[in-house]
Amino acid sequence: MEKTNLGKNSFVYPMPVTLLGTKHGKKANFMALGWLTRANGNPPLLVAGVNKAHFTNQLLMENKAFSINYPAEDMIREVDYCGLVSGQKEDKSQIFTVEYGELEDAPLIKECPLSLECKLVDVYQMPTHNLFIGEIIATYADEKILTEGIPDLGKLNPLLLTMPDNYYWTVKEKVGKAWNIGRELIK
Repeated sequence: MEKTNLGKNSFVYPMPVTLLGTKHGKKANFMALGWLTRANGNPPLLVAGVNKAHFTNQLLMENKAFSINYPAEDMIREVDYCGLVSGQKEDKSQIFTVEYGELEDAPLIKECPLSLECKLVDVYQMPTHNLFIGEIIATYADEKILTEGIPDLGKLNPLLLTMPDNYYWTVKEKVGKAWNIGRELIK
């Protein structure tokens, strides 16, 4: 084989950089989250992988609700800060303008151009992480990131994270229409 073996812990594919919001008592708490994916269409479910050692893990078990907030590129310092400090030791409720939709235990970040409000429906225990499955009950978006009423990735320009090099990235350009460009190969 001509390829180099990089071992088993390589992640080349970028992950979304989001801020997961939940409550600590009466205060909002936010953690930086990259391990996030859509898991079902109807009902719309997503999976958030949270390390069991994180304070947020405990809060999610208690609150049964959370938000996923997609920050803009200019929020990179605040996002990184939320990944560096624990809500158990630092009050992160004052970093952002906090607002609420339908769920009182799912604080939303006004400065984030896209936010998802989720109720917890299940938890899968893994060796180091819990996989929190949330049903998206509402999506809130700034008009400036929409094209024909749909979030436009180019306008949102979300932050991405690569591992194991640990760098933040942004989206550069659209390169093709999904479920369309491959039609050129259909005979």
